[in-house]
Amino acid sequence: MVTAASAQVNISRIDAETLIVPIVGTAPLIVHRFSEKAKKQMLDAQQGRKSPKVARDPEAEYLAAFYRSKDGYGFPMIAFKSATVGAARFYGKDVRMTDLRQFLFFKGVLSDADPQPLAVLTGEPRMREDVVRIGMGSSDLRYRPEFPVWSTELEVTFVKSSLTRESVLSLIDAGGLGCGIGEWRPEKKGDFGTSRIDPTREVSVLS
Repeated sequence: MVTAASAQVNISRIDAETLIVPIVGTAPLIVHRFSEKAKKQMLDAQQGRKSPKVARDPEAEYLAAFYRSKDGYGFPMIAFKSATVGAARFYGKDVRMTDLRQFLFFKGVLSDADPQPLAVLTGEPRMREDVVRIGMGSSDLRYRPEFPVWSTELEVTFVKSSLTRESVLSLIDAGGLGCGIGEWRPEKKGDFGTSRIDPTREVSVLS
């Protein structure tokens, strides 16, 4: 007789599928990577040290604000996952962000230039100058890259027992439309950094 204590548990392996999803921007992308200089100034302020004042160098600030992959320009892949997971709010209570974080995996490119996984960006950047609000009623200038036209590819693995391929693509599209990536994206009360799945290119299945 097989008792509850001695019964064998049979667990099947998780069935997953990996897609290469082409993405095209539908609004300019504003990039702002914290430079090493900015990180040092933050650390000095937290440790009670005064950073020496130096003349502003807009070109240097602009160049320091890029994410760089081994193939050129990039953008943190986690931002695309966050936008995709954030799209759950458009589909009601049955689609939960906590579940999607465990069902979806975004793989980026690693390089010596940046320790975090990046999506490789295609496009020609330009410098933009913006007045930003900091603190209580004070303002400052920011010099950052903007990609007026941009595209990329996302390598996305998902759990097939929990999501269909069409559901994954719908979430990526919805996240690109309603959440976005980068500075002044819809999620942060802006209209920049939106995207959609490129209708002129095919979604590829790797496994």
